Amino acid sequence: MEHDHKHHKHSHNNHDSHGGHHAHHAHMIEDFKKRFYINTALSIPVLAFSEMIQDILGFSISFPGMGYVAGALATCIFIYGGWPFLKGLKDELSQGGPGMMTLIAIAITVAWAYSTAVVFGLQGKVFYWELVTLIDIMLLGHWLEMRSIMGASKALEKLAELMPSEAHKVDGDNIHDVKISDLKKGDLILIKPGEKVPADGKIVEGDSELNESALTGESKPVQKSKGDEVIGGAINGDGSLKVEVKSSGEDSYLNKVIKLVEEAQQTKSKTQNLADKAAGWLAYIAIGVGVITFIAWAFFSSQGMDFALERMVTVMIITCPHALGLAVPLVVSISTALSAKNGLLIRNRTAFENSRKITAIVFDKTGTLTEGSFGVNRVVSLADKSEDDLLSKAAAIEQSSEHPIAKGIVKEAKSRDLKLPSISDFGSTKGKGVSAKIEGITFQIVSPGYLKEEGIDLPNEANSDKPETVVFILKEGNLIGFIALADQIRKESKSAIETLKEKGIKVLMATGDNEQTAKAVAEELKLDGYYSQVLPHEKSELIEKLQNQGEFVAMTGDGVNDAPALAKADIGIAVGSGTDVAAETADIILTESSPSDIATLILFGRATYKKMVQNLVWATGYNIVAIPLAAGVLFYQGIMINPALGAALMSLSTIICAANAQLLRLKFKKDLQ
Repeated sequence: MEHDHKHHKHSHNNHDSHGGHHAHHAHMIEDFKKRFYINTALSIPVLAFSEMIQDILGFSISFPGMGYVAGALATCIFIYGGWPFLKGLKDELSQGGPGMMTLIAIAITVAWAYSTAVVFGLQGKVFYWELVTLIDIMLLGHWLEMRSIMGASKALEKLAELMPSEAHKVDGDNIHDVKISDLKKGDLILIKPGEKVPADGKIVEGDSELNESALTGESKPVQKSKGDEVIGGAINGDGSLKVEVKSSGEDSYLNKVIKLVEEAQQTKSKTQNLADKAAGWLAYIAIGVGVITFIAWAFFSSQGMDFALERMVTVMIITCPHALGLAVPLVVSISTALSAKNGLLIRNRTAFENSRKITAIVFDKTGTLTEGSFGVNRVVSLADKSEDDLLSKAAAIEQSSEHPIAKGIVKEAKSRDLKLPSISDFGSTKGKGVSAKIEGITFQIVSPGYLKEEGIDLPNEANSDKPETVVFILKEGNLIGFIALADQIRKESKSAIETLKEKGIKVLMATGDNEQTAKAVAEELKLDGYYSQVLPHEKSELIEKLQNQGEFVAMTGDGVNDAPALAKADIGIAVGSGTDVAAETADIILTESSPSDIATLILFGRATYKKMVQNLVWATGYNIVAIPLAAGVLFYQGIMINPALGAALMSLSTIICAANAQLLRLKFKKDLQ
């Protein structure tokens, strides 16, 4: 498949949309599916005409010219089904050495040529049974692996939905919507309240608070005004902005996602390369041992040329095991499909397999261990009214705001099923707060700075050693209570970290947030260590420091500030709710952003690698025994693999590898429980 993929690869660059890319890739899958079904259908009569199959199943078919009919069908299968392997032989040899395709091509060519010669009069056994099953099983392996990659592509495309598909382009007095891919450097765009920033740029008009937690690691919204830079993916607050674009459409999120899809399709794992190397050596062995076998029996025994030729052909066919060609693709197919379905997008298979080596993992805080959004910690009423009454009034007013704090208050009110009163005369003052009337009475939700300006003393209850953001509620200018909010730790974080520590993995945190916030999160989650107010280059230096101490390091993050560390780490893991830059530099993407997925990733990565090694050991181990016996080294002791038995053992090894790969599904379900 790798070679067939390279054959089609040139057309990837002609697609400027993921729709075109998918149509192309889907066509390739359909092509292998079609080849597999047609060849399997043609194989049924070939198998039925086989004397060995007839003996095993206890039936008999015979008619004049049956051998010629079988030969004609097998020739069609050889040409049509074997074409990808024959072409792969040419590609591998032109690129410097034999591999899996060469080994398969040798086996099917020898089997077809020898069997056809037997049909036309040569003394010997027909190998059409082995020929058609080898081609069918290899086509099935290719189809399975390509289909699993298609699943990974779909999972990647979901990431594109995290960015807006259109932007409001400003042309003089006119504003019209355009695709992000059509934006060019220097274009002027309008970003409305609550919208995501569609591209990197500079503010030329307006001011607002932007939520850049996924980008910078700072959990609190950042005030932005004219002249300030904005980063694509940040969430705009309640102000309108006009921004001059600094990045072109070619750097859009969608194009980067398509690039990731192509990389996911073309990446070959280290273990797959090991299988290719094994196949390369077996190709040399097949030819070398085959020739030696023929010479030994033809010139140094009394068995005759027919026997010598049959032994050589048997060796050359047996040396190409179904199992070796299918050992890794089957495991990859199952692991990729299961992973994508459960939120683990494997961009680099080598990294996925290497996850078993992780000894230390460094987490970003905001959006990774925490929600990356404000949640209510405390509601304190300083008047006679209940906390719920205070919260319902605050939520009623904040419903009209797109500020992250406002969203946190409204979300808490909804979770308590509170009935919100009607409001009128809603107003907003930048950096100070909002106000509205409820039943003719003016209520305000303001910052600590506003209280200070108005000479209102902060209540003692508002002071806390926790990393909280506090807003105060005023009724006709009098303080009646406050609400404390904080970036909430994800529910899954604690159990995920416990699982990682149980596996002997050191768990650390590096965040751009302040010392107080970092310490609070680290203590609650019982981390092995933490680093606060860390700049992007410092995160990368931390990873390098750990590596120099002998640690095999994984880095998990979601922001631009995490990108250098994600690239530097032995394994970079980006959470899907983050930015395109983080995803671009990561090896693995968690589409659901759950820390528990990381524990699952490591456990499943270990199981996947184990299955690959088991299958490779079985396939190559089988050859160590089968090739000498096929060559006839124990012939005079009465032990020899005849062609039929060799074919049966070959198929048995494939069935064992396939069944062993399927056990991965059970392991994955167990790890999820």
